[in-house]
Amino acid sequence: MNDVTQILNAIDAGDAQAAAQLLPLVYDELRRLAAQKLAGEKPGHTLDATALVHEAYLRLVGPENAATFVNSRHFFATAAEAMRRILVESARKKRSQKRGGDRQRADLDLARAAAPTTGEDLLAVDEALNQLAEKDPQAAELVKLRYYVGLSLPEIAEILKISARSADRVWAYARAWLRRAVGEA
Repeated sequence: MNDVTQILNAIDAGDAQAAAQLLPLVYDELRRLAAQKLAGEKPGHTLDATALVHEAYLRLVGPENAATFVNSRHFFATAAEAMRRILVESARKKRSQKRGGDRQRADLDLARAAAPTTGEDLLAVDEALNQLAEKDPQAAELVKLRYYVGLSLPEIAEILKISARSADRVWAYARAWLRRAVGEA
């Protein structure tokens, strides 16, 4: 740790080479700190320990930072605080309205994404959907929201201002109608 303190003093004195010597000496300890900080986070966090270490290191000894460190203990305490701030900033960004903070994650429904597979099938579905729109515009709108947008039936019911049970009935009717129309085509 005396080496770390000497390198920190050299960085404070303006030695450009000292910053390159510091990272190999402190990397393992910073990685351990980062792992501790991330242990309390939810699974699936976008930052991993390596990214957190690199971001914190840049904040500590980056070109725009003029921080001075008394000793290695002060450096590691400041690094831990930088990591905490990075995680707080990340959480605020995720929660912000601009980045969809009020939305819930949803798994991709591969069955819906995979069908129809050919251009002819797609054209048949489109033609049948146009016919359905002429006969029952609400059913056609529900199919578009469900099939192309990927919304759930409760979400569609809210958009169309109908009950969830009505959305279920219209969905069952529209599927049967389209299956018959596409089968005839």
